[in-house]
Amino acid sequence: MIYYFCSKNCIMYLSPVLLSTAYFAPVPFYAVVAKSTEIYVEQFENYAKQTFRNRCEIMGANGSIPLIVPVAKSRVHKILIKDLKISYDADWQRTHWRTIFSAYGSSPYFDYFKDDIVPFFEVKEKFLLDHNLKIHDTICTLLEIENNTILTCDFENIPEGTKNLREVISPKNKLLNRQFQTERYTQVFSEKINFIPNLSILDLLFNEGPNSFNVLGNSLIAIDHISS
Repeated sequence: MIYYFCSKNCIMYLSPVLLSTAYFAPVPFYAVVAKSTEIYVEQFENYAKQTFRNRCEIMGANGSIPLIVPVAKSRVHKILIKDLKISYDADWQRTHWRTIFSAYGSSPYFDYFKDDIVPFFEVKEKFLLDHNLKIHDTICTLLEIENNTILTCDFENIPEGTKNLREVISPKNKLLNRQFQTERYTQVFSEKINFIPNLSILDLLFNEGPNSFNVLGNSLIAIDHISS
């Protein structure tokens, strides 16, 4: 079964959804958030590498650039996402902000939003989940959408009918571009690089500003075989 949710004139609401935490989550993540009645974030899943949990992708002069938050090594093989600590052995915050500034310093709304974003590259949060949740709260405020986030109280312990999108909104999902069709918007470097979908929400905010909410509302979500 395929679920289509498209909104050109108004927001159509999905059923509650289950997501993984994400670091400056991609545009599809917020297209879902903007259209969902409730968002459950899984805090009892095991940390998985190479996912949006601790990485995002932004636009660079030569294409997308991954920004990865290093995490502390653990003595145990598996660690719950709620217990995962951020590593500050390297000055990744400075590197991330410099990369973001280089990419978006000339974008239309960078100066408008930078003061809201830069604190996340100055304050050293201990846990990745806490860091991501604070980012998410700020992004919701900037997008002017209600933050309906609820942390799970046990692994996948969520109400019946909730759609599990944890593995759908993932850089490992090769069907992501087909399942989430973002309304095109003007990106930096668009004169030399074709539109790149599913970048970090920072890309949309810095380029579209107050129109970001409309882009999310006009984006098409078509998800095959969503598990509940």
